[in-house]
Amino acid sequence: MYTHETQIRVRYADTDKMGFAYYGNYPKYYEIARVEGFRALGFPYKEMERGGVGMPVLTMSIKYHGPAKYDDLLTVKVIIPEMPRARMKFLYEIKNEEGKLINTGETILAFMNMETGRPVKMPERMKESISPFFEK
Repeated sequence: MYTHETQIRVRYADTDKMGFAYYGNYPKYYEIARVEGFRALGFPYKEMERGGVGMPVLTMSIKYHGPAKYDDLLTVKVIIPEMPRARMKFLYEIKNEEGKLINTGETILAFMNMETGRPVKMPERMKESISPFFEK
């Protein structure tokens, strides 16, 4: 299993009229955590795209446990629970500064040839970066 944590501060522009982080921002928080998780692995998403591989989102689920508010410093934990193949599952946990769990989610992304739009296997270089986290 691979995990990585990223901190994100809720900006004023991210809030709704009630001062809470607008619900539609959580997928953006997930994306930030995914991209930073790849960067921490030594395989930036940008490198994958340069190699002609993209990762469209196939499914996403979100559960809200409590609100994030303006200026809260959130910790977004991304978890890759299983070794990816042609698809990659991500789990997310978002906690506020007090450590209270306020959001959980899951996305499944696929590896896709950006030129043809067809599914492909995980890039070999990414496989090399992530494999050590799944060896027994």
